[in-house]
Amino acid sequence: MPKIRLTKEFRFEMAHALEGYDGLCRHMHGHSYILAVTVIGEPIDKQGHPKLGMVMDFGDLKRIVNPLIVDRFDHAVAVMANTPTHAKLREAGFNRIEALPFQPTCENMIQYFAEIIKANLPVNVTLHHLKLNETATSYAEWYATDNL
Repeated sequence: MPKIRLTKEFRFEMAHALEGYDGLCRHMHGHSYILAVTVIGEPIDKQGHPKLGMVMDFGDLKRIVNPLIVDRFDHAVAVMANTPTHAKLREAGFNRIEALPFQPTCENMIQYFAEIIKANLPVNVTLHHLKLNETATSYAEWYATDNL
């Protein structure tokens, strides 16, 4: 049976600040993120199965990624936990703070997203790769083959 890759794009708006960074990104700023999720698997070939011919229903992929990533991070501020920036945001009353155990760079965020998605996929489907655009011309990529 052939292996087929499926890709679904997800979009969200998120702000972040890079604590201790030596450039402009140390200041809080936002991005329009595009997360492309590519999974791989064999199409279901069981006659009578409601998903016959599909590797995975795109709707099922949305039911994984939207609540665990998009709904969580959309219009949130991502910062490294237990830093001065995190404390200032809490003191200022921000209510959509994602305090993470790592610097919220594009590279770290994509690795984090990969772990979340991998843990929630059906057993017959594997995460192949992710692409996370932070801007129209800047992105990070994560491939399962690079992270065995």
